[in-house]
Amino acid sequence: MQVFELKAMVSYPYEERDKNIFYKAKEFKARIIELPPGGEMPTCEMTSYVIFYVIEGAAEVNVNQEKANIKEGQCLITNPATLSMRTNDGVKIMGIQVVKS
Repeated sequence: MQVFELKAMVSYPYEERDKNIFYKAKEFKARIIELPPGGEMPTCEMTSYVIFYVIEGAAEVNVNQEKANIKEGQCLITNPATLSMRTNDGVKIMGIQVVKS
């Protein structure tokens, strides 16, 4: 068992996103995603299921051309998809990728 202080975690820029993984198992991996005000996560093809939990802030997430706004305390879950994200005021998210079985 491990306990993580998500609000206290510091994240690296998108280009160094692999450093943001704080837990990895065969079935899933968890990472911190933090975007500054006006920040964007570029479009990516996800071959795994994805869970985004908003720790602080808000973001607009585009999943296969369908937009959803998520804010602090909310969770978005999606099947493998084409994803992108942007934020006006900044956002800190826990992202969990679950291996497709």
